[in-house]
Amino acid sequence: MSHINGFPNLTPKEAAEKIPDGATVAFSGFANAGTAKAIPRALAARARMLHEAGTPFRIRVLTGGACSETVDEPLAGSEAISWRAAYQSAPALRRQINQQNVEYLDMHLSRVGRTVLVGFFGKLDVAVIEATDVTPDGRVYLSTSIGASPTFLRYADRVLIELNRAHSRRLPEMHDIFIMDPPPRRQPIPIHETMMRMGFPYAQVDPAKVIGIVETDEPDQVPDRGGPSPANRKIAEHVVRFLLDEMEVGRIPREFLPLQVGTGKTANGMMEALGNHPDIPPFRMYTLAIRDWFIQLMEQGKLQGASASSLSLSQAVLKNVYENMDFFVPRIVLRPQEISNDPGVVRRLGVIAVNSAIEVDIYGNANASHVFGTDMVNGIGGNGEFTRNSFLSFIVCPSVARGGRISNVVPMIPHIDDNEHSVQIIVTDQGLADLRGLGPMQRARAIIENCAHPAYRDYLYRYIEKSRPGHIRHDLDTCFELHLNLMEHGAMLPDLDLSTIGEL
Repeated sequence: MSHINGFPNLTPKEAAEKIPDGATVAFSGFANAGTAKAIPRALAARARMLHEAGTPFRIRVLTGGACSETVDEPLAGSEAISWRAAYQSAPALRRQINQQNVEYLDMHLSRVGRTVLVGFFGKLDVAVIEATDVTPDGRVYLSTSIGASPTFLRYADRVLIELNRAHSRRLPEMHDIFIMDPPPRRQPIPIHETMMRMGFPYAQVDPAKVIGIVETDEPDQVPDRGGPSPANRKIAEHVVRFLLDEMEVGRIPREFLPLQVGTGKTANGMMEALGNHPDIPPFRMYTLAIRDWFIQLMEQGKLQGASASSLSLSQAVLKNVYENMDFFVPRIVLRPQEISNDPGVVRRLGVIAVNSAIEVDIYGNANASHVFGTDMVNGIGGNGEFTRNSFLSFIVCPSVARGGRISNVVPMIPHIDDNEHSVQIIVTDQGLADLRGLGPMQRARAIIENCAHPAYRDYLYRYIEKSRPGHIRHDLDTCFELHLNLMEHGAMLPDLDLSTIGEL
């Protein structure tokens, strides 16, 4: 058998054969960047072969963030997953989760490393980690994501490494890797400015645990989120106008504050609006993943630097970064998600957070993860950590969906990810509701008047009027009437004339 830096050089099939049925396997990857690729694919093929022979094979899958294209989809397609944490975005796996064929643990991303550390997931049997290099003494130079990989490397019983030649060998120059000690020896995180560093360019592993290396040459498969819709652009305009007003009255300093944005078309609209507005000063970001828009704004000089946990870029944009590393290395810091999402750092830096929701209710609670309160979409991700702890927290969503058949502003949401105590500002294409300092009824009127689509406002106002009086008014007989209508009739207000909704 050949070796690489003293470690056995395996084929993907040989590596997959080292993972037994029932194992807990941690894969590298965050926001579909830096994911293991060849081994999960070989593992899926092995599962299919075993299933055809009547032999059971399912594993428990743990990742730092989304690994939909390279881990979740092939393994779910082979029905090889029995349990999954901590965030997913794969259609096949989502169906299995909602059919209760896969047990899914949705959790805040900053807690993944700590949960592994204290053993709440049980024994971590195998870690499968993508890297650009590994040394005989156990230094592992990761690729386009840090995520929870440093923790997986430390606590897994056995380690398989995918050595991916497709990535720039200079990526570790962006890396700042540090694992926090457990309480009571945990020290304050010494990050007092967005681009400050505190760690090393590599993760570490006990060389004796590395059972093999698989060589690959595959780019990341980051899904195309698409450009912002007209509704997304209206939302972004409302947020930018509000930020400028806050600067004008002195609640945001003239040098601005670090920003965090979520994923998807609304986030793309936000970055577009921030970059194009001449009165928004050059800014920095303390966020989860670096997306294509970030790179464009860096090249324009509008985004001065970004701290995140992954470089989640399309192949063309990543190629541009690799060809211009002298420019991008000083402007990008990639950290473990335990650091990038740490609530204490978010509060210290005064981050302005903008995150999406599926729906909000009239009192300011937000649902970001479940349809009808029952069916998982993706997960909470880092939403709650930033929404709860930021200097300003925006929750954004279109006012309606499916051509107006759905109102995204409802009397009561059937699942809460961000509660009224964390959400400060709600924004839809209709407008913005600043909830700071408002009591429940004031919040309700502000959200209905400014954020609900006009076609649904009368219904929402009538709901308040007929509800049982109390600190928060609700009618438990009809609080989910809109959702029930949608399930039964395909529209929240079946008699609504959809021609009045307008183009979104």
